[in-house]
Amino acid sequence: MNTVPDTSATRILIVGDVMLDRYWFGDVLRISPEAPVPVVKVERTEERPGGAANVARNCAALGARVTLLSVVGADEAGQSLTKLMTDSGIECSLHEDEKFSTTVKLRVVGRQQQLLRIDFENAPNHEVLQAKLADFESRLAVCDVVILSDYGKGGLAHITEMIRLARAAGKPVLVDPKGEDYARYTGATLLTPNRSELRQVVGRWRDDAELAQKATRLRHELKLEALLVTRSEEGMTLFADSGVTHEPAVTREVYDVSGAGDTVIATLAVMLGSGLPLPQAMRQANLAAGVVVGKLGTATCSLEELKQVT
Repeated sequence: MNTVPDTSATRILIVGDVMLDRYWFGDVLRISPEAPVPVVKVERTEERPGGAANVARNCAALGARVTLLSVVGADEAGQSLTKLMTDSGIECSLHEDEKFSTTVKLRVVGRQQQLLRIDFENAPNHEVLQAKLADFESRLAVCDVVILSDYGKGGLAHITEMIRLARAAGKPVLVDPKGEDYARYTGATLLTPNRSELRQVVGRWRDDAELAQKATRLRHELKLEALLVTRSEEGMTLFADSGVTHEPAVTREVYDVSGAGDTVIATLAVMLGSGLPLPQAMRQANLAAGVVVGKLGTATCSLEELKQVT
């Protein structure tokens, strides 16, 4: 059995697309007379950090010292996100862009089931992103691990330069990728695609042997030290120079998988920054993901919860 290391001195720098997750909870008692859709009588609302902000919250829940670097709009959602981060003990450098609307995902939940999601988003401008890059470079010296959390919202336009700068500074770089252009992640330490994301890039595989071939080829093409593929009910598999390591999925009732990938990369980063080797860090990440899928919405696994399941 692995023991959870002391994480209190571990410093994580997170850069990526932040968003505000809004939840409207209510009861469904009837179908609308206007269209065949349920009528939700909203009884309470909740706001949670999403995207890279949820990664930051997960790192903080595991006891690490966290800095979050991103772009928000000069709007109410951006102010709410900043407050949520500050309340979680996370140091924030959220650059404001007056032409940008903070990304908001609004979920309507009735009888414990998500009925609808509405997204509000656009892309930040180049000048703000350039200022963020300079901020990133100045903060590298005081972190142990860098997480680049790509949600495809435009906040990581300079990701290739960020990877180069971080690696030149001797910092491990963990990337949660998005889209089909993985060339932009060349030189990172570790990528954490899920099963469907990897299929977009390397195509389908018939069995584990073919998956290993495709993963190894991609790892060499991108000059990665490792590739961690999260595979839902099949667990997660790590491909590295030392070989292939697999962790089966934790058996528990799955309530909501949203944000589980955030928990995986956050736990990996905190455990690596606290001195655990990569295979043991993956095991802790697998256990932490098992905790959060038993919770509704974007959630976290605390250090105490992780210790209970380790």
